Amino acid sequence: MGKKIDNINKNMIEWAIKRSGYSTEDFYLKFPKVKEWIKGQKLPTLKQLENFTHKVNVPFGYLFLDFPPNENLPMPFFRTGKNKATKVSLNVYHTIQIIQDRQEWLTGYLNENDFPDLKFVGKFNVKSDYLEIVNDIRLTLNLKDNWASKQKDWEEALNVLINQIEDAGVIVTFNGIVGNNTTRKIDVSECRGFVLVNKKAPFLFINASDAKAAQMFTLIHELAHVWLGESAGFNNQNMIPSNDPIEVLCDKVAAEFLVPELPFKKKWETTNDYRELSRFFKVSQIVIGRRALDLNLITKKVFFSFYNNYIHQINNKKTQSSGGGGNFYVTAKKRVSLRFASFVNNAVNENKLLYRDAYRLTNLKGNTYSKFISKHLY
Repeated sequence: MGKKIDNINKNMIEWAIKRSGYSTEDFYLKFPKVKEWIKGQKLPTLKQLENFTHKVNVPFGYLFLDFPPNENLPMPFFRTGKNKATKVSLNVYHTIQIIQDRQEWLTGYLNENDFPDLKFVGKFNVKSDYLEIVNDIRLTLNLKDNWASKQKDWEEALNVLINQIEDAGVIVTFNGIVGNNTTRKIDVSECRGFVLVNKKAPFLFINASDAKAAQMFTLIHELAHVWLGESAGFNNQNMIPSNDPIEVLCDKVAAEFLVPELPFKKKWETTNDYRELSRFFKVSQIVIGRRALDLNLITKKVFFSFYNNYIHQINNKKTQSSGGGGNFYVTAKKRVSLRFASFVNNAVNENKLLYRDAYRLTNLKGNTYSKFISKHLY
């Protein structure tokens, strides 16, 4: 038997259970030994405590603290409607920590190598004209007004956008789980995405569990935050933002960037078929519906009915086609970002970063990391 641990803080065990999203009653039913620790009937072994921390996703040392640590969000987290969240789930919080860790490292690396600040970060503010912001984003991304029409479809247009955004100096990452842990999913209803903004290395995070059809709008909404110099997270339930002025402005920018008002109204006069409009503007049908709502061409009732049916169809297709796990390295490419991976690789080759730190920053280890680098960067 292992050595018994007698100096843990019982209050911290209860806190860790609640923090992980369990009710204490449900947790005790699944793990009755933990209840015995709380009541002082038994003492845990070191191995048992380690297993407990893995189940509730807390650092081992937390169990010996007198009080829970402050876990403040580095940005506001907006909810559709009026409420701004002060707390998020553990999965979202840990994802923010992962991205924040990457940003802190990359910012330091860019500073050490005398990379200039990105001039477009914080170039505008909440009082700026959304049309000016849209035009500046297009200019910075080197995209002409009719760029989307040259793409085969909206999926290809999304890939072009991601490439242009990263070329401009912004890191774009997609993930639907915490790191590579498939048991820790990020709920779309809580988090569609977030953006961490600074002058050197802005990071956009998009929930890969969200419908791909909605990701393009989220991407440009987040990008608008970069131009305003404002970090934020959001759920944008049913693709509707909170009532915060910055959120409303970012939505205006996203809508106008993807589907310009004047061409859209002109096209709407001849057809209101979402499929046809989707093919013309190279955006998903969801974005078309959202634009029609913005311009009061349809009611909220009509939009929500369409949106819910569309998402339902997408989910059904996912269920029917599920079976394979997909290509790990293709998925890793989006989870890590090739731009970010190239900086990590450069730092390793320059002996400025240990491999163990490269593994931590990319969530890839050993041969998996080496194969990813050789497959996607060379």
